[in-house]
This record gives sequence, structure tokens and C-alpha cells, in this order.
Amino acid sequence: MTLVLNIMQIIGALGVFLFGMKVMSEGIQKAAGDGLQSVLNHITSNRFAAVLTGFLITAIVQSSSATTVMVVSFVNAGLLTLTQSIGVIMGANIGTTVTGWIVSLLGFKFKISTMALPIIGLGLPLYFSKSAKRNDWGEFLIGFGILFLGLSFLKNYMPKLDDQMVSFLSQYTGRGALSLIIFIIAGALVTIIVHSSSASMAITLTMAYNGLIPLEAAAAMVMGSNVGTTIDAFLASIGTNVNAKRAALVHILFNCAGVLVVALMFKPFIVMVRSIVPGDEITMNLAMFHTLFNILNTLIFIGFVPQIARMVERMIPAGEVEAGLGKYKLTYIDSTIQNVPEINIIEAQKEVSHMTKVIEDMFNIYTEVFKNPKKKMGARVKEVKELEDYSDQMQEEITKFLIACFGDSLNQNGRNNVSSMMRIVNELESIGDSCYSLILLAERRFKKDIPMHDKAAEELIPVITLVQKFLFFIKSRVNLHMSKETLKEAYEMESKMESFKKSLKKEVRKNLKSGADIKGELLYLDIVRHIDQIGDYCLNIAQALRIYN
Repeated sequence: MTLVLNIMQIIGALGVFLFGMKVMSEGIQKAAGDGLQSVLNHITSNRFAAVLTGFLITAIVQSSSATTVMVVSFVNAGLLTLTQSIGVIMGANIGTTVTGWIVSLLGFKFKISTMALPIIGLGLPLYFSKSAKRNDWGEFLIGFGILFLGLSFLKNYMPKLDDQMVSFLSQYTGRGALSLIIFIIAGALVTIIVHSSSASMAITLTMAYNGLIPLEAAAAMVMGSNVGTTIDAFLASIGTNVNAKRAALVHILFNCAGVLVVALMFKPFIVMVRSIVPGDEITMNLAMFHTLFNILNTLIFIGFVPQIARMVERMIPAGEVEAGLGKYKLTYIDSTIQNVPEINIIEAQKEVSHMTKVIEDMFNIYTEVFKNPKKKMGARVKEVKELEDYSDQMQEEITKFLIACFGDSLNQNGRNNVSSMMRIVNELESIGDSCYSLILLAERRFKKDIPMHDKAAEELIPVITLVQKFLFFIKSRVNLHMSKETLKEAYEMESKMESFKKSLKKEVRKNLKSGADIKGELLYLDIVRHIDQIGDYCLNIAQALRIYN
């Protein structure tokens, strides 16, 4: 009975620790929302910049699993290349060492319970502040305090070293390579069970601090946690495209290769760590081991990023390319203990930007067809139809994704942006419908040889060019706040289009009176109507961006 109670106490302590980590992570994400967006938006093909990005994101969200799941998701959406993803994954492994340092420096050097409650007390008035920014920092401090409260419970309820425990653990320690393998597997299993390498690190640090395991066994568990943390990226890659599966495989191979490298020089590596860290504090030695382990592996493999990418491409071949665009799918990132609201919003923004490009392509295809109706009409109509179906799927999936974002603990800016994006996606889908209607009108005119008045094309080209300009205006500003001055430009373009519409309708009435073909003039009016609708939808998007932050 005592054993069962002790196990439940350890699980409860771990629960408090994980809850604190979750609250802390959500608070700092909201407080650093704009900064996190800036970090993610500057991922480049430079592998060192990608490593720094991975480090910063993981340090903010406090979860390498969340970062790697995000990477797989971004690669699946085509927002990151495989080469870029490798650098981010390497950086994420270094970023996850931050938690180990926080816990080892603060969690074991002071009486945690005396520190945890004052931190929560400091955060409480900030949490109830009317200022959103202070509110977010208050949430972070409360989470920080709860995390250390959980760590305090974990220290108190973790079994202490006694004769019975020494007898049990001596079966597994001091057996050279066999002990190393046993504790690597143990570390991997603990991480897979708790779904957090940070929590696994806290457990390992506590066991080492209480004298249950020596530094060598604890270091092996840390190595194992690097293997166990790959499970989330692997699960996230199921049902994704080839490149996303490759990114998940990179994570698995990189972490396993890193464990193998350090395992081959394990004893000298431990000696080096002990020589760097002053004193015999096992928690500090363990945090240093974790950091050097991940930095060393990054330094070894960062020079081979292109080779790693080629190797993974050979291991997971592309296979036959499916005809058409395929089915659009957007997966919400919620497979880790920590929520990652800011990362989900950033992914939504990138998908909205992608949808804007799809819609612009549709109208550009129509423009080509209008100017050269005899050039591959059937193929162009089919292409626009595929893009229209794809944009419908995008609207459905992005809207579902944004609704899920509302369930996250977003700050006010985040909620405003989600509302704005939902309106933008609906307006974009409407533009897609109008583009498809326009190309069907072009096809009908071509197939049935419907005549329009002599100057019809000459009259429509200026307004079509204006729509192209309006669509580019929207595409280049789709994830930016629309200032009053910039919105004025949108109103001016819409006003020009309104003037064009009135002028063209007047021309139609004049042509009908002079005996022009009725079918041709009605088709001309339909073209004008759909083009004018696109202008209205573009203005609606500009208005939605006015409340965007």
C-alpha cells in the first residue's frame, strides 16, 4: 500500500511540474508572440540561422517536441524545405537544454518551496492586471512558480538512497556498456511515456540528486531522452507528404547518431564534463553533459546538412508524382503537452498567404485565356477547375484550423488576427469562385463563337489589369496590419473599378440600342459583374487587415 501511495505521489508531483511548464510556456508565448513570429519568419536557407531559429523557438515554447512537430507540419505544407528543417531540428535539441539549466541552477541550489510561492505571489497581481502584456507575464511567473512547486514535490517523494535501493540499482549500474544501454533505453521509455524530454530531464535530475543513480547512469538516461523525444515528430509525420516524412526521419537519425557518437567516447566525455564543472554537484554536471552532448552533435553534423538531406531522400524516395494538386490537409499542432498557440497562428498565416497566391494564379490564368482564347483553352479551364477545388478545400481546412486556434489560450492580438483571417479566407474563396466563373464564360464564348462588340477586349483590359494590381496589393500585405493610408489606396482602386463598371454598362446599353448581338452583350455584362465582385472581395480583405495586428 505504501509503495502504491508513493508511486501516486511521484505521478502527482510530475503532474504539477508538467502543469507549471504548460502555464509558463503559454504565458511566455503570449508575451513574446510578436518576437516568436519574427523568429519564425526569418528562417532562411542558411543552416546556422536555422539552428539559431530552432534554439530560440524551443527556448520560448519549452519543448523540442513541439518545435519538431511544427517543423514536420511546415515541411508538409511546403513552408520549409528539407534542408532548412535539418538546421531547425539541430537547434531544437540545443534549445531543450535550457530547462535543464533552469532546474539545476534554481531547483536544487535553494529550498524550492520557499522560492516557488513568492514567485506565484509576484505573478498573481500581474495576472489580474488590465494590461494584456502584464497579464501574460503574470501567467508566465505563476507557471514558473508551479513548475518549481512540482519539482519540490518530486524531490520530496522520490525514494531516497537506502540499503534496499542500493541492492536493487546495483544490478543495473557498474556493468560497463550493458549499463549504458540499459539506462539509454530507460531514458527513452520515460520520455515516450511523459511525452516531454524536459519532464524526463527533471526526473533524471531528481533521481541523481537523491543519490539513486550515479552521474554515468543519469547521463545515459539523458542520451535516451534524446531518442525518446523523436516519437512526437514520427507520429506527426504519419499521413503527411514525402518531405514531411523525411524531416521526421532526419530527427530520428540525427538524435540516434548523436547518441551513438557520444556512447563511443562515453567515459572520456564524462571526464571532460567533470573537468569543466567546478565542484561535485551532480545536477550541474548533468546539465553541462546535456548541453555539450547536443552542441557537439550539432557541430559534427552541421557541415553535412546537404549530405544528410540526400541520404534521407534516398531512404524515402519520392515515388510517382500524383497528377493534379492532390487533397489539401492542414493539421493542427496539438500532439505535445505544451500548447503552441503562436506557432499555430504563424502556420495559419502562412497558409492564408499560400491561398492568396493560389487565387492570384487563378486570375492570371484567366487573363491569359482572355487575351489568347485559342491557346490551350481546355487545359487552362481544367487547371482553373483544379485550383478552384483546391481553394475550396483550403477554405474548409484553414477555417477548421482557425476555429481550433480559438480554443487555445491566445492573447487579444491573437484572437483579433484569427477573426481577421477567417474573414480573409472566406473572401479569397469567393474570389476563386468568380475566377472559375470567368474562365467558364471565356470557354462558352470560344466554343459557341459568341461575338462581342469590336472594342470589348480593349475596354476590359484596363479593368482586368486593375484587378491584377489589386490582387497583388492584397497578396503583398495579407499578413500585415493595414494602415489608414494604405486602406485608402484600396478604396481608390475599388472606386476606379466601380467607375469602370458604370462606364462599361453604359457602353452595353448603347450597343444594344445600335443592334449588337444580345448573347454577346449579356456575356460581356457577366464578365463585368464577376470582375467587379472580385474588386469588392479585395476591398473586404483590406478592411479585415485593418484590425490585424
